[in-house]
Amino acid sequence: MDKYKSIPVLSSEITSKSQYLNRRDFLKAAGIVTGAALLAACVPQATANPAQVPANEAAYIGKTDELGSPLNSFDDITNYNNFYEFSTAKDAVAPLSKDFKSHPWTVEVGGLVNKPKTYAIEDLLKAFPQEDRIYRLRCVEAWSMVIPWQGFALASLLKEVEPTSAAKYVHFVTLMDKTQFPAEGSTFYPWPYEEGLRLDEAMNDLAILATGLYGEALPAQDGAPIRLVVPWKYGFKGIKSIVKIELVDRMPSTFWNTVAPNEYGFYANVNPDVPHPRWSQSSERRIGELTRRATLLFNGYADQVAHLYGGMDLKLDY
Repeated sequence: MDKYKSIPVLSSEITSKSQYLNRRDFLKAAGIVTGAALLAACVPQATANPAQVPANEAAYIGKTDELGSPLNSFDDITNYNNFYEFSTAKDAVAPLSKDFKSHPWTVEVGGLVNKPKTYAIEDLLKAFPQEDRIYRLRCVEAWSMVIPWQGFALASLLKEVEPTSAAKYVHFVTLMDKTQFPAEGSTFYPWPYEEGLRLDEAMNDLAILATGLYGEALPAQDGAPIRLVVPWKYGFKGIKSIVKIELVDRMPSTFWNTVAPNEYGFYANVNPDVPHPRWSQSSERRIGELTRRATLLFNGYADQVAHLYGGMDLKLDY
């Protein structure tokens, strides 16, 4: 594991210099690149709505993740959200998403596959039985949560559509609908939100497509009706409200890597020794706690995923 230590960040040049500078100037003007403001925003301000608390939340009392960390509450998870399609303010997402319509919903799965298919969300739920997965979520702003997801292995879906030998990456796309996502009307971001994984990452058993949490259907503010969860990576890799999954032969463009490639790499693996250009990643604050804790390499999942990056130069592939 020592070979993964002390890895400095370098830029990935995937956009033109003028395009990057224009976006960087906008982010500065908007205050989004002010590190102090982002870190200050890590304190949740939203007040819980008791009507939203699931009836079976009591069944989760005492449950922990594999390191013994207790779950964050349903209120934490559903009232403090990164979801830029609604708002850049974490505590504004829940109220703005209250009328979001996640049914009917279809997910197109295609590209370099032998059996492309478009699934209704109901068909996905029937075809792939849901599993309970308690995962730690670590966000690049240096906060974290422990979330009890329900979902199924992404690998199960990919195996069903049979990737061809030419497929090397998996490309994900969020719904583009300004009536549903008001912030998609902004011209300052490259909508719709896109993300990607290398195929072997996507086939790892930890990578899931989540359709619920706390035993209930996924709330709108958490990415309803289906989202990606890759727990060894920073939270921005967890694309929400997915409508398209495409197998491709080249590394796909991704939202944040396009906006600011020197800050948000394609791989986005959690690493305490690779600082964000504007703050350290060596520690994090669990939502609901006052003290900070040490950030774990690969968010604590190194035993399951470190082999995926053997021999890579992580100075370039951050």
